[in-house]
Amino acid sequence: MAKSDPKSSQSQISWVQRRLEKIWYKGGWGASVLLPLEGLYRLLAKADQSSSKNKQIPHPLPIIVVGNISVGGTGKTPLVIYLAEQLQQAGYRPAIITRGYAGDLQEWPVMVSPESDPSVCGDEPVLMAQRSGVPVIAGPDRNADVTFLLENTDCNIVISDDGLQHYKLKRDIEIAVIDGARGLGNGHCLPAGPLREPAARLASCDFVIVNEVMANADISMQLQVSELSHLNSGNQQPLSAWKGQTVHAVTGIGNPSRFFDTLRSEGLDVIEHYFPDHHPFSLSDIEFDDRFLVVMTEKDAVKCHSFATDKHWCVPVTAKVSKAFIKDLLKRLGEMEFEHNKP
Repeated sequence: MAKSDPKSSQSQISWVQRRLEKIWYKGGWGASVLLPLEGLYRLLAKADQSSSKNKQIPHPLPIIVVGNISVGGTGKTPLVIYLAEQLQQAGYRPAIITRGYAGDLQEWPVMVSPESDPSVCGDEPVLMAQRSGVPVIAGPDRNADVTFLLENTDCNIVISDDGLQHYKLKRDIEIAVIDGARGLGNGHCLPAGPLREPAARLASCDFVIVNEVMANADISMQLQVSELSHLNSGNQQPLSAWKGQTVHAVTGIGNPSRFFDTLRSEGLDVIEHYFPDHHPFSLSDIEFDDRFLVVMTEKDAVKCHSFATDKHWCVPVTAKVSKAFIKDLLKRLGEMEFEHNKP
């Protein structure tokens, strides 16, 4: 098996982050040392939640919030794209609002297009604009994002990406996503554990979806991969055709191990290169002095198109969710009375 590249995997991820993740997901005495800070975090988070709820603004269309209660990647972006597709098929006119994390705009919100610069408005908004085909608005103030949508589009339902803790946004349906492999870690809140909110918060969510390899949970989601897409030409090849090949796997996502494991499950020999989430890639990050091809996630690829070479490929993923979920979701939406919500 190929070995990890120490340049990227060791120098790009801080020792502190690696140590914390070891405590959160593998146990150890470190969590007990951080318990006083966890208590302070929970007090401050509860106070902020109470204050934010008092500032909620009602909107004349249904708001679906997709998020998680833990830090790191759980598969929210593919689920948001899936929801947009399913709602369109049901006759709705959905739009997506998102934080635009890592974007450097001075004035928000902004309408994101498939051609937008991810360094300006964030990588995930650009990916969602490319894949969903619906209006995507990026900005830190979710209420301002909704107002912008109402003034500039004909949408009649809004999907808020990663907004579970944005309590100033009045929501009608909450969907929490959990990583089936890592679960809720040690069950503690930050910094003693990976949770943004206590595990009991899940009981108040309308749906809890588990991102897992095999469907076992009540509502299960699988991220399906079947092909590779060439960054320069857009040509596609079946992932199965690469079985037995050694590749450089480069990623800057919240849970890189899932990406590496997916490639290995398809028979690829992986040289790991992992960077911090939302890393601003440059050519030097994805260029290696050997003959092996380079594979990355779609989220990383949107930041690399301008300087990619013939050696660079990405792996599109598609969410598959339990059939009963969308049926139940559409039923709930149909029972809601809003000015603009009817398909």
